Amino acid sequence: MVAINNLLDKTKGDRWIWLIIILLSLISIMTVYSATGTIAYNKGIAVEKYLLFKHVIFVVLGIGMIYIAHLLDYKYYAGISKILMIITIPLLFYTLIFGSHINDASRWVKIPVIGLTFQTSDLAKLALITFLARMLTKKQENIKDVKNAFIPIISSVCAVTLLIAIANMSTALMLFGVSILLLIIGRISIKQIAIVSLAGGVLLGTVMMVGPRGETYRSRIKTYLNPESVNSDKSYQADQSKIALATGGFFGKGPGNSTQKYFLPHPYSDFIFAIIVEEYGLFGAITMVVLYLVLLYRCVRIVTRSPKAFGALLAAGLSFSLTIQAFANMAVAVGLGPVTGVPLPLVSMGGTSILFTSIAFGIILSVSKDVEEHVKGKKVVVGEIPVMD
Repeated sequence: MVAINNLLDKTKGDRWIWLIIILLSLISIMTVYSATGTIAYNKGIAVEKYLLFKHVIFVVLGIGMIYIAHLLDYKYYAGISKILMIITIPLLFYTLIFGSHINDASRWVKIPVIGLTFQTSDLAKLALITFLARMLTKKQENIKDVKNAFIPIISSVCAVTLLIAIANMSTALMLFGVSILLLIIGRISIKQIAIVSLAGGVLLGTVMMVGPRGETYRSRIKTYLNPESVNSDKSYQADQSKIALATGGFFGKGPGNSTQKYFLPHPYSDFIFAIIVEEYGLFGAITMVVLYLVLLYRCVRIVTRSPKAFGALLAAGLSFSLTIQAFANMAVAVGLGPVTGVPLPLVSMGGTSILFTSIAFGIILSVSKDVEEHVKGKKVVVGEIPVMD
């Protein structure tokens, strides 16, 4: 009991965000347990229990990562971001050439010794957002300088999003959108932002037209816009998700009673929101939307109260990334967008993706902790952000 009290005393940051983290984690465990029934149906109940155990382990590890990340003063992430960018771009190249080829895309890299695979785009999102926050903060005095500010910033955005887009267009588009929002907050001129948007649009459009997965991207958009004119196999996932939504009612079928989990290809990851709605109904859907909206509100509150530009930009970028990803996942499940492979943050099953998402939450809480200390007058914020050169 003493150890738990000591742990709670060291837990800082926005209490609402901590509550949302716990609630999303509990929802994740319950829904993943139900959704893995399709695997149990095909491979046996032992596999289902193994996957649930594995998922629970990663959820617990994720909460541990949040706790550790929030203890570190957020200013040190400025220096860490530079190291991450140095690692990220070569790693994205490596993934495209030597990465594990799953579902016609090279997005995964296997970690030596332990054998786990992770999507390098998860690391790239964290690296680019923290790096942009650092660059925009450092360049504020000459933010309109094209050579010394604009070019280094646009180069990092275009390089990372282009390398991600080749294998994962949906993630690249969301990361590009978050980057544009950060540029606006960081006082980049409208003219320069228009140039970035145009350059990014041309690059991503080129990938969609002539890239190795261009046909897949175009097919998904065509299926979404004209579902009646394509083979039913192409709209299968979207159709099964709509059936789950339609049969959920207001309170749903109850935990574990989903039937569409046996038909949806990825009910525990890409389409986990459809399973939530089927089992918990409209009530469950509204609950999920409210949780992510409250998360966004609390994060915006942190941004507006942050005494330093780096903390504000860091919290803004990471919170926008998490909430945009969440609403993109839910939009696909309800038919408001073409099918993508975007997981629901902190809810979908996924090992290393949960850990990277947890680190993002931890960094936001680190900024929140600093805001609390500043407001209470316990901390005087002076000097420049520390940079690890």
